[in-house]
Amino acid sequence: MKKEIYGCACCSPEFGKIFNDNEIVARLSSMNPSEMAAGRNQDPVLKKFDRRTFIKGSLAAAGTAGLLPALSSCSQPREVATVFTGGTILTVDSKFSKAEALAIRGKKILAVGTESEVRNIAGKNANIVNLEGKTVLPGFIDPHTHVMAGSVVDSIMEYVGMARFATVAGVLKYLEKLAGDKAPGEWIVVRNFDPAVQAGPDALTFKELDAVSAQHPIFVLNASGHLGYANSKAFEVAGIPADIENPPGAEFVRDKDGKLNGIIKNNIAYSQILNKYPAFSQVNPSEALIGLLENWSKYGLTTVSELALGGLSQSPADLNILLDAAKSGRLAARVRAYPFYTIGEKAWDDAGVKPDDGNALARVAGYKLVADGSNQGFTGLQREPYLNSDDYGLAYMSADDLRTRAIERAKKGWHLAIHGNGDAAIDNILDACEAMREAGVDMSKIRARIEHCSILHDDQIARMKDLGVSASFLIGHVHYWGVAMRDEVFGENKAQLLDRCKSLEEAGVGFTLHSDFMVTDPVPLHMIEMAVTRKTWKEPDYVLAPQESISVESAIRALTSEAAWQLYSDHEIGSLEAGKYADLVILEQDPRKVEPDVIKDIKVLETWMDGKQVYRA
Repeated sequence: MKKEIYGCACCSPEFGKIFNDNEIVARLSSMNPSEMAAGRNQDPVLKKFDRRTFIKGSLAAAGTAGLLPALSSCSQPREVATVFTGGTILTVDSKFSKAEALAIRGKKILAVGTESEVRNIAGKNANIVNLEGKTVLPGFIDPHTHVMAGSVVDSIMEYVGMARFATVAGVLKYLEKLAGDKAPGEWIVVRNFDPAVQAGPDALTFKELDAVSAQHPIFVLNASGHLGYANSKAFEVAGIPADIENPPGAEFVRDKDGKLNGIIKNNIAYSQILNKYPAFSQVNPSEALIGLLENWSKYGLTTVSELALGGLSQSPADLNILLDAAKSGRLAARVRAYPFYTIGEKAWDDAGVKPDDGNALARVAGYKLVADGSNQGFTGLQREPYLNSDDYGLAYMSADDLRTRAIERAKKGWHLAIHGNGDAAIDNILDACEAMREAGVDMSKIRARIEHCSILHDDQIARMKDLGVSASFLIGHVHYWGVAMRDEVFGENKAQLLDRCKSLEEAGVGFTLHSDFMVTDPVPLHMIEMAVTRKTWKEPDYVLAPQESISVESAIRALTSEAAWQLYSDHEIGSLEAGKYADLVILEQDPRKVEPDVIKDIKVLETWMDGKQVYRA
């Protein structure tokens, strides 16, 4: 039987509703939008945060002692500069220049250039960091993630996805280990299980999960966010009877004998189980966000986006959570947020939310619209039917509605990020962009981009160039789902149109790479490797559309300077240039100098954000 492949959670406007019973989210959701606009970030429910350091490990850690001055930058007076020299400093400026030295003072880059020039500007009291041949790059930027809801899920659900376990058997064995480590009655809750790419059964049922444990409630979240799987104990704890009726738009799946089998479709149904998980209702979303970004500093990330602001609380109150986290002084990465269309433009306007609200640490960058679903979920809107099907996918909003809402937002000064996976959806997006231009919108100021932009034809690339529209690719589509795209979704020929990085580069159309977390992990070095090699996870020797491979330098740009431009932040981050924020990553090796297949294995030694070291290996 063909495995069902569902789309990503971010495609579902319903996903965020699973958090309705979280105590803090519920409190924030109840806030009057006008009150929120007047007193944003004043909610007494949110905890006060304790001060703590981001520095990982001892300054005297073996093997890296030479990479730091004697004192941590956090303890140094702001007026004292730090000079990095003795390695490869790749500025990723317009010429991808290589510098001998880099100086930072406070939060900003003071100087970049020759060692003598930089030392002279930094002054005789500057701290000198000998890089010992290591490589410095601008801090990496992931321009499409879902950190608000994702951080909450990540903080209370352990990852068991394809990047950790290649088989369903591996997942089940790990669940057994967790059961052995926990007291009877304690919950086992995990995420990102994906039978579409993890070899084994198509789903987890009572049969598999009850064999793991009859003493622990077990819940497994599918990578899509659309499906959940639970054991009999979880159904018992949740008080779900054998004769339960299906909620509208959801299903408690039954076997051929009409008995519940543990598979649950749609969050409306599986939230009845998750809401009994104590951690789910008690987790603090601001704390979760802080913890997630602190953890991500090990990947060299210094800026991320939130492409569904409002999706967690189903209200503009998400901005409260974000700004509260920023106010703590503990964010290890910047956040650029995009209000989500599903709660309505009026809700955002009534709350007084505008482009550029916030500061350099946490800021509203643009507005998010969604034209269709996902190709692997067979909900991306196509020009032609899916492979061996008469199904064309789904339009999440009509072409007319998309045009109307895009024009309305653009005329109010909003930068637009529009989700489009299928080629017909991309047609609708480009039609909307053309309508914006005809309505007098300056497209150079809007910086409209197509999120995912998965299936792309030559005629569409030409239109993107003409309209000044860029793309952001979920490059994991190629690596993780490339074989499924070829064999189950599109067929060989149409699969060649997936994530056309090189074609856009040759046409002079800008593009970036992203993780779409929680769909894939936000590991920039791995994303660079994916874009360069285009090898697939399931068939490691298969290269999907090799003609679309790009250089390492192009891939680096897609995760630094180009990403900064898309996020309306190129004036302050994305390259190592004087006056920009001191966001940088120190790598053990130069990604341009290693074999492409091992780029992901390069060690991140240090991550600096705002002139402070937020991670050290």
